[in-house]
Amino acid sequence: MTAATSQRHYGMDWLRIGAFVMLIFYHVGFSFTPWGYQTPTRGVVSWAEIPLLGLNAWRLALLFAISGYASAALLAKDGDTGRFLKSRLLRLGLPLLFGLTVIVPPQPYLGLLNTGYTHNYAYFLFHDAFSFRRVIYENLPAVMHLWFVIYLLAYTIILCAALMVMPRSWRQGLKRGVERAIAGPWLLPLGCLATYAVRAGDGWTDTHSLFTDLRAHLHYGSMFLFGILLRGSPGLREAIARQWKPALGLGALGYAFVVVEACYFPGNVRTPPSWIAPLDFAKAVQCWGTVIALFGIADRFWNHDARWRATLAEAVFPVFIAHQTVMVLAGYWLRDKGLTALPEFLALCFAVAAGSWLFYLAGREIGPLRPLIGLKRAKQKPSAITVAVASGAV
Repeated sequence: MTAATSQRHYGMDWLRIGAFVMLIFYHVGFSFTPWGYQTPTRGVVSWAEIPLLGLNAWRLALLFAISGYASAALLAKDGDTGRFLKSRLLRLGLPLLFGLTVIVPPQPYLGLLNTGYTHNYAYFLFHDAFSFRRVIYENLPAVMHLWFVIYLLAYTIILCAALMVMPRSWRQGLKRGVERAIAGPWLLPLGCLATYAVRAGDGWTDTHSLFTDLRAHLHYGSMFLFGILLRGSPGLREAIARQWKPALGLGALGYAFVVVEACYFPGNVRTPPSWIAPLDFAKAVQCWGTVIALFGIADRFWNHDARWRATLAEAVFPVFIAHQTVMVLAGYWLRDKGLTALPEFLALCFAVAAGSWLFYLAGREIGPLRPLIGLKRAKQKPSAITVAVASGAV
């Protein structure tokens, strides 16, 4: 991979953009599987879980790794841990608070309406939404998809605290040790085994509960740290450049086994105990292999600029904040229209893409809203007097 770390890696921008676009399609498709909410007209699409299982094992690991890479780039640019932490608290914390109080509440409200809740939205907002109790089946206040931002902010705070208290020699020694272990022929086997060790058994899943989600923190936190290491390690980038093709093959093999299991035990059919360990290992191989392959592909083929890159890269976070609420609102409106699966899927994709993009376009033009949706404050245009002074007209 590209050795110079002082330059912007456009491939990582495209990978981040693609990862979040993929997340939107994943969330739309999720409602068509036995795992998600289905409308009565179309019901479950029996094969919908197959393409989603192609993303399920690695999509979040990739997002946390990309976030780690971006964090390392920002830390190098700021040059000071305290300044970096302050900027991250503002860029992540303000959108998180705005999202939890303004963007997210319609999601649990519509969910409650489906289970007999009779109050209007104003009542819900002022009496139940932030009551810190369980209403019917919803634990309120809800975090929904913004759990990702909560975890990312927590990892950032822990990282900065460690950088502040850990001697530089210790940090360098730890980095050299990890590089020695994985920046070479052991990159793929050690990564697969480590991912399996964290995710194996007990039907692993992330609970989205910050203080009790230990195994998810081990997995996602490790991927976040991997992204940080990748940004500053030429040896690791070179190892990925050499091994991304076999990594892609491993990811495909892991996915193939996952598909076989889904064919034998589709939907919510319980996986027999004898299949669990091989399935967990296949998902670990699929996860690590795909993540390494995508980093290699991004460097090999996508490391170039284009007209829309900067705009799309800026839009990613605002679109992420809005997309799930837009999807829930659109899905609630569409549920009684009598649509079959394909028209409903296409309508939801269009509604989510258009609604989320409009949220970004509107938010970026309203100065006070920009920091609330994850954008930098707009640079103030110089006044007419300033321009006149600068030009010598006054």
